[in-house]
Amino acid sequence: MSFHFESVDRFVAGTIGLPGEREFFIQARRAERVVTVAVEKMQVAALSDRLERLLTDLRRSDLALKVISAAVDNEALDTPIEPEFATGSMSISWDEASSTITVELYEVGSDEESSDSFLKVSLDLAQANAFVKRSKALVSSGRPPCPFCAIPVDPQGHLCPRANGYRR
Repeated sequence: MSFHFESVDRFVAGTIGLPGEREFFIQARRAERVVTVAVEKMQVAALSDRLERLLTDLRRSDLALKVISAAVDNEALDTPIEPEFATGSMSISWDEASSTITVELYEVGSDEESSDSFLKVSLDLAQANAFVKRSKALVSSGRPPCPFCAIPVDPQGHLCPRANGYRR
């Protein structure tokens, strides 16, 4: 199962479920073709951080890229949400000739050389910027971290290791 999109209409991260029980997904859509892959929250955070750094570096090196405007896509994920695979490793690359960023997501337990299951998407700068904005909001909308141990706090509290097991 390999999925390659030279261009996409939509590339977003999204969730289903309540905070603390959410499942994270990344979807790519081109016309009627939609591909969904399962990801972890930290993978969404890492991918958005790396894309944000790449966009910042590109803005510093090229003054014409200073303003990359993109509307944030706040729509729900396309249904049905049936992941093709769970994501393990990820990579991003910049193609200067086409001014696109390529994002590759590989199946858990496989590597880039031997993977049969992967999603490869080419994004323009505005799409990458929109992905970063949505992903940052998505990741930060979860449970707040404990101020002492940084473990997410449930509405009924949690057993804080730094407080020697007392509920905060």
